[in-house]
Amino acid sequence: MNPRLTAVTAARVLRQVTRDHRTLALMLVVPMVLMGLLAWIYVDGVLFERVGPTLLTVFPFVVMFVVTSVATLRERTSGTLERLLTTPLGKADLVLGYALAFGLLAVVQGVLVTTVSVWLLGLETAATPAWLVLVVVASGVLGTALGLLASAFAATEFQAVQLMPATVLPQFLLCGLLVPRDQLPRALEVVSDVLPLSYVVDAATAVARQPDPGGDLTTPVLVIVGWIVLALFLGSLTLRRRTP
Repeated sequence: MNPRLTAVTAARVLRQVTRDHRTLALMLVVPMVLMGLLAWIYVDGVLFERVGPTLLTVFPFVVMFVVTSVATLRERTSGTLERLLTTPLGKADLVLGYALAFGLLAVVQGVLVTTVSVWLLGLETAATPAWLVLVVVASGVLGTALGLLASAFAATEFQAVQLMPATVLPQFLLCGLLVPRDQLPRALEVVSDVLPLSYVVDAATAVARQPDPGGDLTTPVLVIVGWIVLALFLGSLTLRRRTP
């Protein structure tokens, strides 16, 4: 891996994304709009405080998954990635460059949506907002890594979008947002224990309920980081230097 080449790749991806205003709006504006809609639905504030922190972390995960998978697939199908791999650019440089670019966008997204949710919409958590930002950003980066991996299993952008309900919705049902995971049937509980979104929700729940969630965040954050590393590693294996 060459840090300079990784940085060059990240800069190129950032330039491309920032020129696409619709993609920027999807990443940065849509999560804030969804949180505003949620606050409007739960206008009495009680249910908003209960489900707001977890949905605040789920929305960036979904958005970054869709944007990253479609954007990466576009470069796979156009042959851009294969042409880049004929240069001294390595697979690790390429994957990490994409991850760094979209990861930086996930940081901006996390800060914006958390700021709006806490200071404009009145979302309150037991822990300080900084902890919430950490979880939201981790969720966005996780969605980015899984989106990079998912792009390898689609032939068109439409198929990339189709992967979203196939991969995200089962996690949404089993992550503990609708039913606590320890109350699920045993088989489903076992499945939920290996799904990354389950640990995003665990982390958000800890931030929402505990003034000092540091200890309870250790396991969820380690699992999330592990999934990010695994997804990026598997994603690099799907890159080909030439078409057979």
